[in-house]
Amino acid sequence: MADNAKPADRRVALVTGASRGIGRGIAMRLARDGRRVVLASRSQGPLDEVKSAIESMGGSAGVLVVDVGDPEALQRAVEKVAEVEGRLDILVNNAGITRDGLALRMSDADFDQVIDVNLKSAFVACRAAARGMMKGRFGRIVNIGSTSGVVGNAGQANYAAAKAGLIGLTKSLARELGGKGVTANVVAPGFVETDMTSALPDEVRQRVQEAMAVKRLGTPEDIAAAVAYVSSDDAGYLTGQVICVDGGLTMC
Repeated sequence: MADNAKPADRRVALVTGASRGIGRGIAMRLARDGRRVVLASRSQGPLDEVKSAIESMGGSAGVLVVDVGDPEALQRAVEKVAEVEGRLDILVNNAGITRDGLALRMSDADFDQVIDVNLKSAFVACRAAARGMMKGRFGRIVNIGSTSGVVGNAGQANYAAAKAGLIGLTKSLARELGGKGVTANVVAPGFVETDMTSALPDEVRQRVQEAMAVKRLGTPEDIAAAVAYVSSDDAGYLTGQVICVDGGLTMC
C-alpha cells in the first residue's frame, strides 16, 4: 500500500467495494482529484485492474484484500491502512450485498447477512478509522446508502433496514466527531447503471425513468461526484446529511 513518492500532504482515502460499479467510480474520481486511494474488496484480480486504471491516468492507488463481513479482519485492515500510509483522511463505506425477497419469505440468514455486510461493517470501519481522524483533527466519513433506506422498497426489507440504520449511524457519528474536525455524511444513490440494475426488465427500467425528474438512470460517476465533494476539504461545514443522488426520484 505504501507509496514513498506521494506528497506528505496528499489525502489518503480508503474505499470499500472498490472493484466495480459505484465503488470503482468513486475510487477513480478520488484518485483523479489527487487522493491516494486504497482499494478494498474480497478479490485481488479486479482490484489490480482498478489500480492499473488509476495509475495509467497518473493517480496513486494501493490494494487491500479484505472481507468486510469479517469484523476482526476489517478492523485490522483499516488500522493497517493508517499505519502503512501514515494517515487515513477519508473513509468511504461502499461495500454491500443484496438478498432480496418478500419479508414473509425472507430467512433469518438472508436478513442477518445483509445487516452484517451493509451496516455492521460500516460501523466497524468507522470505529477503526475515527480515532486517527480525531487525533489529526480531520476526517471525512462517507457512507454509501440508498434511497431504499429513505423511502423503503418492497422485497428489500433487509437491505432497506441496513441502509436506514446507516443513516442513524452516520448522524450519531456526526454529532460525536464533529468537534474534532471529522464529518460524516450519507450519499444515497437511486437507480444507477451497474451490474445489479443491468438485469432490470425493460418495462421496469422505463417506469423508473419516467418517475425521475431527469428521465435517466444514474452512472457511477454521478455518485462519485457527490462523494468527491463531501469528502473534500471544502465540505467541513457539511455533516450528518443524507444526500440523495437519484435524479429526483424521491425528492428527499
